[in-house]
Amino acid sequence: MTAAPLAGYTIGVTAARRADELGALLERKGATVLHGPAIRIVPLPDDAELLAATRTVVEEPVDVAVATTGIGFRGWVEAAEGWGLAARLLTRLSGATVLARGPKARGAVRAAGLVEEWSPEGESNAELLDHLLRAGVAGKRIAVQLHGEPLPEFTTALRDAGAHVVSVPVYRWTGPQDPAPLERLLEAVLARQVDALTFTSAPAAASVLRTAEQLGRRPELLAALRRDVLVVGVGSITAAPLVRAGVPVVQPARARIGALARELTLELPARATRLRIAARDVELRGQAVVVDGELRPVPPAPMAVLRALAAARGRVVPRRDLLAALPGGGEEHAVETAIGRLRTALGEPRMVTTVVKRGYRLAVDPAGVAV
Repeated sequence: MTAAPLAGYTIGVTAARRADELGALLERKGATVLHGPAIRIVPLPDDAELLAATRTVVEEPVDVAVATTGIGFRGWVEAAEGWGLAARLLTRLSGATVLARGPKARGAVRAAGLVEEWSPEGESNAELLDHLLRAGVAGKRIAVQLHGEPLPEFTTALRDAGAHVVSVPVYRWTGPQDPAPLERLLEAVLARQVDALTFTSAPAAASVLRTAEQLGRRPELLAALRRDVLVVGVGSITAAPLVRAGVPVVQPARARIGALARELTLELPARATRLRIAARDVELRGQAVVVDGELRPVPPAPMAVLRALAAARGRVVPRRDLLAALPGGGEEHAVETAIGRLRTALGEPRMVTTVVKRGYRLAVDPAGVAV
């Protein structure tokens, strides 16, 4: 039986919205998921900034209205309904040129009884901005529906071109109400117990870095994310805070939750170490090994020893080096204990050979690589 593509890997999810959806996708592919929401969404009825922006649009006509997301535009209309402003808002927007960033935003616009004039083929804010600037915005009032992110490059470029911009912040994000789950997730990342960390929004990425700073662990976190933990962001905007901090971020071709999950199923297995040991095909995954297609969980200390032995590719590794590889170190007998537990976990004691007075080695076949 072939192990699931993400079996043996632990993946951290920092999302607040749609975290359950992403987690379910990853678990179906075999992953263990740790959830530490890095942000929370301000409830629409309580959002004074959204109410103020809505009143501004209602009180004065706008020439252009930009819908950047479907859920954001729907949320705006629903919030206006709760405040008794929906009819007046839609009347104002019906007199404006409406632009929609993509199909979901377009669907929300039409569901509200409006008709968009244009939508970019590439579904990007950059295309929307270019379209507006080419059409000319000097002297125009433009309402820009935001979704969690301020989009300063977008709104500043419009203002610099002479437009009066009304930013409409729908679903603003702040830090998590309970920071404990995020702090536990970061501790697991620092302990190298997480193989990949996922991000679906720029505010979540910024919040993770800010939380690490508050804990006094930012340099350690950056070291982990740069070297040992795969970081995956749903798109370039999401990745931006991490990229600025020097963290490499893998991105799917399409900024979608499903595409992010698929990217993980490609990237994590591609990083696995594969060896032919004692006539067995062995694949080292994050927190487990696959022996001849069978997933075999390995505890942290034996796994650390196995990684050190695998890096030697059949050469002898002295006990002192294996001791240094153990989480938390310990005395020399800790190496012997870890070796015994490793042999049990692998299910074939001959895979790990004792070299008297020298150390241990893997019984790597001459070719060395699993076929």
